[in-house]
Amino acid sequence: MSATTTTGDERLLRTSPVRKLLGRPELGSVVGALAVFVFFAFAADSFLRASSLSTVLYAASTIGIMAVPVALLMIGGEFDLSAGVLVTSSALISSMFSYQMTANVWVGVGVSLLVTLAIGAFNGFMLTRTKLPSFIITLGTFLMLTGMNLGFTKLISGTVSTKTIADMEGFPSARDVFASTLTIGGVDFKITILWWFALVAVASWILLRTRAGNWIFAVGGNQDAARAVGVPVAATKTGLYMGVAFGAWIAGQHLLFSYDVVQSGEGVGNELIYIIAAVIGGCLITGGYGSAVGSAVGAFIFGMTSKGIVFAEWNPDWFKFFLGAMLLLATLLNAWVRKRAEATK
Repeated sequence: MSATTTTGDERLLRTSPVRKLLGRPELGSVVGALAVFVFFAFAADSFLRASSLSTVLYAASTIGIMAVPVALLMIGGEFDLSAGVLVTSSALISSMFSYQMTANVWVGVGVSLLVTLAIGAFNGFMLTRTKLPSFIITLGTFLMLTGMNLGFTKLISGTVSTKTIADMEGFPSARDVFASTLTIGGVDFKITILWWFALVAVASWILLRTRAGNWIFAVGGNQDAARAVGVPVAATKTGLYMGVAFGAWIAGQHLLFSYDVVQSGEGVGNELIYIIAAVIGGCLITGGYGSAVGSAVGAFIFGMTSKGIVFAEWNPDWFKFFLGAMLLLATLLNAWVRKRAEATK
């Protein structure tokens, strides 16, 4: 009882503004984001243009939509190595179902949502029933989805990519929801940015204002202690995996309605980028600590770096070097910030 109660009480205690600031998981990532922003502002002349900001935000949003639920899952103490290919699976299901059934594409979108959530529930079910590490469970799902994506696409379409559905009923309205462009002040912004901001807001509300948020922190900190005081550990973790699946569904629909045709081999390796964004944003590998806002900042750093290198006209081969360096620096900075926060208590 005491472990969970203490965890809950720490978030309610009256603390000084400095202690509150030092205790924020995203503090290190915010400092890093400012440093990256200033660096590219001087390194690339076009970086500060409004159109460049739009490009950076779009790149960040495509990662951030997945980084948010992945961050919540990591706070809950688990990983999902199937998140990258699940995005592609979601897009493939929508496209192939719509094409084969000659149905309104919204039917395919709905079927994709149900199947994608079922895959997330499967991950949670296998994790809680088998007690195997999430690394093993989701690695198995990753391999199965990778094979199914390729196998079913070749079986149904005869190639490694889907058939076009751009001429089908419902495609324009679905594109408006998942892949449209909004013009604000003469600058074009992709709608994925709104999806991203909405997910950050909802996830932050869940973490900080609901009982489910307390459960997520509790199971990530010590699931045995959480179970002892009545926290529904299995349901919480299954719900987190379904949250990742929901993010994959949104990202998958954007992929489909942006390009119409989906390649079955896409998405492999993106799961690591989502995890990196969450870790840069302050999530601990061990669970029990992090924030949705931090994951958004981590995704924004990713967007600034990936596009900043292009704006600076550098060799893009250096991108992963910078990403790895930022991961290490952010992790060290987050560890230092947390130690300082604990020392001020």
